[in-house]
Formats: sequence, structure tokens, C-alpha cells
Amino acid sequence: MALVTDLSDRSATAVAARVLAEKRPGDVTIVSVHWGSNWGYDVSAAQVGFAHRLIDAGVDIVHGHSSHHPRPIELYRDKLILYGCGDALDDYEGITGYEEFRPNLRLMYFASVDNGRVGLQMVPMRMRRLRLERVPHDYAEWLRRTLDQISRPFKTKVGEATDGVLSACPA
Repeated sequence: MALVTDLSDRSATAVAARVLAEKRPGDVTIVSVHWGSNWGYDVSAAQVGFAHRLIDAGVDIVHGHSSHHPRPIELYRDKLILYGCGDALDDYEGITGYEEFRPNLRLMYFASVDNGRVGLQMVPMRMRRLRLERVPHDYAEWLRRTLDQISRPFKTKVGEATDGVLSACPA
């Protein structure tokens, strides 16, 4: 664990060096970063640059968290960048003012790494009464459309794999 005070090249290089120093053959490296706003789909140029520098240095997955709803996904050089995963469980049920983000909808993320290429499948869920449950198809479709729209600028598309499971692939 490290406190990163800025998203500079120097910080990205230092974080990547620290992570990669521990990497052994067959390991998958993940950098988890608490960053960005709690609400909204915008990703700053500094976040994009930082994530790209981590991947360029050899990190396999950048896991962004802080947002209370899913944010864009990027497949960059066959590696995965999650700019914001949203909450899995929280006690925010009933908080108003952010309904446009449908904060009760959640994703369970399942990343895979095969021959250096990263894949991603996501299971749409809904939080209700502090429990997660599978969502009806129209809720999953809303999540798919939203993620697809906000991830397209990152050359990533989101589709439905099977049985309501979503997947990300290069656009």
C-alpha cells in the first residue's frame, strides 16, 4: 500500500516499480487506486495518463474505485483499466439526488488473464435492503447501454455475453 499524492509520471513510475519488484512468473499485477469523483462519468486526463503509464510499465490491471456507480472501462494494450467500479455493498440506500446514475445497480467484475491478454465479464446486480440480487433484463440492458456509451471514447465496447452477463471487448 502506498499514498500517491499526484498522478504524475514520476508517481506512476514509482508505483509500477514497487509492484513489479514483487512480481514472479505467472503473477497477475493489479494496482488499485482510490481516485476520481463519487458521481459522474468523466475521467480526467490525469487519470487516463496515470493508468496508461502503469500499463506501459507492465501492470496487468488498473482497478479504480471511489465512485458510487460504475464508470468507464478501457482495454488498453490488451490490459484492463476500470476507472471506477462503483460500490458492491454500502449503506447509502435511499439517498436522493443521484437517481440518473441508478446507484442501486451494481456490477460483480470477473477479470481473466490468458497469455497476457485480459478479459472482463460483469454480472449486473441490484442492491435492495442491503442485499445483492440479480437484476431483471431491462436493468441489465440499461447498465450495458450506459457502460457501452461511456466506454466508447476509450475504444471499448460493452455487450451481452450470455444470460445477462456483460462483457467488454475492443471497439
